[in-house]
This record gives sequence, structure tokens and C-alpha cells, in this order.
Amino acid sequence: MVHKIICGILALFVLFRAHAGEIYEIDLAHSTIGFGVHHFIGVTKGKFTQFAGTIDVDREHPEHSSVEVKIQAKSIDTGIDKRDDHLRSAEFFNVTKFPQIAFKSRSVHQTGAQTGDITGDLSMHGVTKPITLHVKLLTPIRAGAPMPRSRWEVTTEPLKRGDFGLMFSPTAEALSGIGQDVTVNILIEAGKNR
Repeated sequence: MVHKIICGILALFVLFRAHAGEIYEIDLAHSTIGFGVHHFIGVTKGKFTQFAGTIDVDREHPEHSSVEVKIQAKSIDTGIDKRDDHLRSAEFFNVTKFPQIAFKSRSVHQTGAQTGDITGDLSMHGVTKPITLHVKLLTPIRAGAPMPRSRWEVTTEPLKRGDFGLMFSPTAEALSGIGQDVTVNILIEAGKNR
């Protein structure tokens, strides 16, 4: 009987810890997921306009925090409709077959008072690769203070588009002058859900 009571208490503790964080939902209207890629001597910039995600913040134990984001691939926007339609086509993102780009964290490591590294899996175009996001909290967290909204600046090492199979035909690649490295620039604002 005592053993069952102890097991029950432990189960409740684990359940509480699993939900002890503060949940923030990404505010689409005030967030940007952008990218840039070298094209000949310039840089082509773009962004995704449809995405959603949650940030689970554990103030006392940041390593227990987590992030999950889903991006609609069809929402790519480089400012030129014809180019965007080409990027959505089967030759590149193939948004009909692979409608979502997703990131799910696996570990969080605090690197400073308001900074951290989030390592997780990025799934895009049918390929999943581990990446590390370098995050900076722009809204300071103070012990005991409410944080109804938070702002985050996120960067990562350049992504190799070839690693995700995002390549045009060999002829198009040879003539396009498009670089392999894709820089990622993200600014997230999130509101506290619970």
C-alpha cells in the first residue's frame, strides 16, 4: 500500500514538472522568419509568412524548456511572384508533397543570462537534420516578475540547401549563380498562453 502511494506521488510530481513551464505562443503578426542566399554578386532575401509555434519556458531550469515551430512552405515570399511560384513547384520545395517545414527542440543549453543554444531537428523537403539555434531573449526575465510577452532573436549557422535536397536541375544550378549557403534571420514575439 505504501509503495502504491509513493508511486502515485512520484507520478504526480513528474506530471507537474512536465507542465510546470510557462507556455508562449508565437505571435505571427509581430514575428519574422527570414532568410538570405547569395545570387551572383547580390543577396536574395525572403521570408515565410505563415507559421505557428510554442515556446515552453522553465525559468528555474532552462534546460527543461522546449520549442516547436511549424512553417507552411507555400508561404514563401521573395517579393517576386513568378520566382515564388517556381520555388513552390516540384522542382524545388514541392509544397504539395512537403507542405510543412518543422523544427522541434531536443535540448536547451543556457549560454548567458539571456542567451542559449537550442538543438533540435529541422525537417524540410522530406529530410530531417539536426541544427542548433542561437537565441537571445530581448525581454529580460526577472525572478518573480510576470512576462506576458517575450521577444527572441534567433540565428543559426548557414544551412546548406543541398543537405535538404533543395536543388534545381544541374543545368539550372550551373546558370543560376545561386549559392549553397542560406542564412537564417528570425525575430519572434510570443504571448503567454498559460
